Amino acid sequence: MAKLIKQGALQDTDPWSTDTDGYRLVTLEQWQNERDAVLAELSAGRTGLLLDSHETADLIGDDSRHFPLIAVNFPKFADGRGYSAARLLRERHGYQGELRAVGDVLIDQLFYMKRCGFDAFALREDQDSSDALQALSTFSVTYQADVGEPRPLFRRR
Repeated sequence: MAKLIKQGALQDTDPWSTDTDGYRLVTLEQWQNERDAVLAELSAGRTGLLLDSHETADLIGDDSRHFPLIAVNFPKFADGRGYSAARLLRERHGYQGELRAVGDVLIDQLFYMKRCGFDAFALREDQDSSDALQALSTFSVTYQADVGEPRPLFRRR
């Protein structure tokens, strides 16, 4: 079973189940084809959206505000499109809910995923959770701007 890190702590849940820690994930296609039904479901309970790697954040756009959770799939660790989706959701579309990285999520990616706007991570099964928690604070200072700190280091002085 994959491990879920959320709010800086390990959660005891299966992040890939159809009922993910209380959320039912719908696909972008379901949202586009059954919008009214999904909206009704959103008002009645906890429904999240699953974006696959080939689906850009602009396909959901400002509608992202309807979802308390958006999970972005990384089908393989070398596929970086999820990083762009996270930045676009946070910066362009102002998404404030939980942004979860799922799929082939490795420890060495967590710090960078966090900088792009992810705040929850479904680790691949073979990843060590204690090492993963430490990886989230690999560096105390970054030079470049990110979602959490839009000013580069030289502007923070």
